[in-house]
Amino acid sequence: MFTPLKRFAATAAAALVPLLAGAQTTEVSFYYPVAVGGPITKLVDSMTADFEKENPGIKMKPIYSGTYQESIVKALTAMKSGEPPVLSVLLSTDMFTLIDEGAIVDWTGLATSADDKVWLKSFYPAFMENSETGGKTWGIPFQRSTIVLYWNKEMFKAAGLNPDKAPENWKEMLQYAQKLTRRDASGNVTQWGVQVPSSGFPYWLFQGFTTPNNAILMNKSGDKTHFDSPAVIEALQYWVDLSQKHKVMPPGIIEWGTTPKDFFEKKIAMMWTTTGNLTNVKNNAKFDFGVAMLPANKRRGSPTGGGNFYLFKKSTPAQQQAALKFVKWMTSAERAAQWGIETGYVAVRPQAWETVAMRKYAAGFAPAAVARDQLEYSVAELSTHDNQRVTKALNDGLQAALTGTKKPEQAMKDAQREADRILRPYRK
Repeated sequence: MFTPLKRFAATAAAALVPLLAGAQTTEVSFYYPVAVGGPITKLVDSMTADFEKENPGIKMKPIYSGTYQESIVKALTAMKSGEPPVLSVLLSTDMFTLIDEGAIVDWTGLATSADDKVWLKSFYPAFMENSETGGKTWGIPFQRSTIVLYWNKEMFKAAGLNPDKAPENWKEMLQYAQKLTRRDASGNVTQWGVQVPSSGFPYWLFQGFTTPNNAILMNKSGDKTHFDSPAVIEALQYWVDLSQKHKVMPPGIIEWGTTPKDFFEKKIAMMWTTTGNLTNVKNNAKFDFGVAMLPANKRRGSPTGGGNFYLFKKSTPAQQQAALKFVKWMTSAERAAQWGIETGYVAVRPQAWETVAMRKYAAGFAPAAVARDQLEYSVAELSTHDNQRVTKALNDGLQAALTGTKKPEQAMKDAQREADRILRPYRK
């Protein structure tokens, strides 16, 4: 029989159980750059739910934060208001901006066990170029990509081209595009040879021209650009000439978002876009298509692209440890393979390509391995201090050249002058 004292102790103990359970749960909020809804959000929700089942003491809270640009603005605004997310997937090129804002934690200071250190070194080196600086790792590669060339095999065959062979170099791409561009009796184009988007991420697509021309747009410290170098100007001239001189590409600004749709609707024979569109093309192209590395000139190459995991400073030690566990789980070989198969992004670690699932997928769908193979030739995406302003200076110059407002040389000199003005305070 309970005495009043024993009854009080039992009641207090029972009341304490849920409190203890709650104290053991660590909530990790993270911003993910996509509008609400759609297959990607379902995949993220599914993967976080799987993680929570394996880690009952951690509660993940995905927040779908719009575009990459909207996401970094929201993350930094939340940080300044005192309530930032614990974790965010933001562009790999946002690294210097996040460091300068004092927003993020260096992963090497957190991932200190022997297993952690092996994990940090297990990513493709090309992806780490936009993840490390000053001997520290600030971003963990997650949804990463390169630019590749997609082509319609049926159109190649109709034009007398080998449907299984993509153009190897700039000269061939122009020759192919000339054969693939079709006009009606009135001279109106009914089918374009090639389409390279110039809205959304023009600087990134431009690196698909500068890299094969052996030009690097910035230094590793992120405080100097080379927009007006002869090799950069030459690369821009080739891009401009595709539409203005050779008339094998639509004139003016080409929309990023509608380029895959134009490809599906057979308005274009070749397109340049992210490997992140691979699953989209696989599911929606009602014709045989091919995927190839970008055409070479002086060399092969593409910039890497996409998002990294960043850990925000204003989080508790428990949240940071929980975030580390989550990011390691999301980038494990099996999960990186799953993410790559279901989205088309490049699995970020070599070990992912050795999993049974990925080996089976790549064996049945060879284009999946193209982006991985291109990593050998890939370079860092444009990333500097005050990156959004520097990138805007370049984008403005590119669009001025592509619309015929400025000659390529003048456009790049003006962009370099503006970048110098922005970056001067960051040079030591």
